[in-house]
Amino acid sequence: MTAPSIRRVVVGISGASGIPYAKDLLATLRRAGGLEVHLVATDGARRVASGELDGTLEELTELADVVHPNRDVGASIASGSFPTLGMAVVPCSATTLSKVAYGVCDNLLTRAAYVHLKERRPLVLVPREAPLPLPTLEAMVKAAQAGATILPASPGFYTRPKTIDDLLGFVTQRVLDLLGISVDRSPRWKG
Repeated sequence: MTAPSIRRVVVGISGASGIPYAKDLLATLRRAGGLEVHLVATDGARRVASGELDGTLEELTELADVVHPNRDVGASIASGSFPTLGMAVVPCSATTLSKVAYGVCDNLLTRAAYVHLKERRPLVLVPREAPLPLPTLEAMVKAAQAGATILPASPGFYTRPKTIDDLLGFVTQRVLDLLGISVDRSPRWKG
């Protein structure tokens, strides 16, 4: 696949706890510059955001260049002919993960994820829920077999985090690395 002339990335936010991870990712992408960020959020994400953010999910939309309604399955990000560097679903609920794993495209977020799989573009799913029951574990395996990368929101501690922002940054750095976007958001392992 050739790189798109416009460097685009898609961020999906679904209804799992972990909206601060999405906020950190979007803010980091904004600071990085040179990227066109497309955002799609589920109704569940809006509901969870009200409990996890001081503001609303709408305030996160200011960090994206293009915001797509989740019901608009005809949006640009629903087409394989719309080139992107990749997509991250942060956080990724168990329901969304299962839909992606089994190719259920009942909204724009799941359709965009499906397109990234079929086009063999990077798709990073960031589940935050725990513990994980067998159906979710099986869906993770199925999604990985289809080409997605499963990146649980599990920050490392070798960076000696001192703040919640440090913990968020660790996961953001991993997402960006997997999408091939070079940004220094968190300290690296020194070895």
